[in-house]
Amino acid sequence: MFRPLVLFLALRYTRAKKRTHFISFITLTSILGIALGVTALITVLSVMNGFQSELRERILGMTSHVTITGYDGKLSDWRSLVARLEGRPHIVGSAPYVEAQVMVSAGRRASGGMLRGILPQREGQVSAVVDKLVAGSLGGLEPGRFGIVLGSELAHYLGVWIGDKVTVITPQMTTTPAGILPRLKRFTVVGVFDVGMYEYDRNMALVHLEDAARLLRLGRAVSGLRLKLDDLFLAPRIAADLNESLGPGYFVTDWTRLHSNFFRAVQMEKRVMFIILMLIVAVAAFNIVSTLVMVVTDKRADIAILRTQGMTPGGVMAVFMLLGAIIGLVGTLAGVAGGVALALNVETIVPAIERLFGIHFLAADVYYISELPSELHWDDVWQIAAMAFGLTLLATLYPSWQAAKVKPAEELRYE
Repeated sequence: MFRPLVLFLALRYTRAKKRTHFISFITLTSILGIALGVTALITVLSVMNGFQSELRERILGMTSHVTITGYDGKLSDWRSLVARLEGRPHIVGSAPYVEAQVMVSAGRRASGGMLRGILPQREGQVSAVVDKLVAGSLGGLEPGRFGIVLGSELAHYLGVWIGDKVTVITPQMTTTPAGILPRLKRFTVVGVFDVGMYEYDRNMALVHLEDAARLLRLGRAVSGLRLKLDDLFLAPRIAADLNESLGPGYFVTDWTRLHSNFFRAVQMEKRVMFIILMLIVAVAAFNIVSTLVMVVTDKRADIAILRTQGMTPGGVMAVFMLLGAIIGLVGTLAGVAGGVALALNVETIVPAIERLFGIHFLAADVYYISELPSELHWDDVWQIAAMAFGLTLLATLYPSWQAAKVKPAEELRYE
């Protein structure tokens, strides 16, 4: 048969006769179902990508891309290590740190937390804490002055602000005439930061590197060296290269290992959401089965006539497969257009809906991320479109096969 005839018949069958408007309605609902499913899938995955990027940015605002420590938990001469790393590709910043679990108290309140000693002049190379200060400055951290910068939640819990005193208690013990007591030191609050992550805002305190080393009796040693890269996704490879090149005595890790459980959980949620929403697309796609079955039932006489005119069973099957493919293609393209448009404008549409109905989806006093971020990944779009269209093609097989089985003699016997 002349191949354009298949396309002509498929396009003709998308328009029902006056007596079969119900078939056109079912066709339209199938297209709309696929379009809505694809739109929802692209939008939701884009929002989840946005959340993942936002959380990653906030976590890496306080966590370095790559961390180098000694196997004994400290580095004796971090300056010589910095000199060895100078000129290496992709490394754009480095800063030493001292870190230990401590107890911070003020008045009758006390809280456990992480004490991190930093060099204020180098800290901006590896973290965003300089830009997250809501009061004071890192310039207040001067060696010997024992200043401290607290996370906003920790400062709120302790009831302190700039100029107030807090006591830092370490697990190390000091022998005194009164017995063995934990080491403690009074610090003055010189700054408060808010990075938007409860883990850090509630549990982190920053002091000068020398003050932390003196409190923890490290001498001239530090806990390790933090590195910043020009591409954070290169961190695993750079860490592996440094492990080989630095030799024994050093332990190199990267941010993907330090927060692996968290990012695996986020990725798992994204996959589960993809599967759930793809099932919605599958339901809409398989509505095409009922649509084509009804069309085949309505067109059995036409099929019989085409068979008597020389059309092969394969040609008949191709007509109805092409009919289903047209329905699926239109629905998929409409869904892609709607999903991309919605994903690119979520940050504008959601606030408008909130203002219109007087609601707030993510309350600022409950969630640290109070706005819906969106990040469209085109590879997700193509994957969703391909899977949706593939499901529609799969749904056409059974009705098309039934159409190909129509026997002309039996159908035209009573015509």
